[in-house]
Amino acid sequence: MNKSPTIEIEKKKLIVISEKIFNFVETILKTYNMPTLFILFGMRFCFYTEDHEPIHVHVIAHGIEAKFNLDPEVTLVYNKGLTSREVRLAKELIEENEEIIRERWKAIFYPE
Repeated sequence: MNKSPTIEIEKKKLIVISEKIFNFVETILKTYNMPTLFILFGMRFCFYTEDHEPIHVHVIAHGIEAKFNLDPEVTLVYNKGLTSREVRLAKELIEENEEIIRERWKAIFYPE
């Protein structure tokens, strides 16, 4: 028996919605283990408490995450759905606050 095209479309929509819900819940759960560096323009800049080198920062906006390395220069590692405008803004903000980010990284991961 052939499946209805309408049913197939609805199944695809459910899969997309399910993935978005999963990503949102995953981001919420990660939030509890992520010290916030600052929040600017609705974007949260943070580290995971169990993070690793190289120095990098996670940016979360409306439940979507991107990650930027700081060395050798600020570079996008991954983007799970921020707009290109948001990515550019996040990169600029990281560059402007790089010294603060490095100081916080040292304080959190290499306390004296």
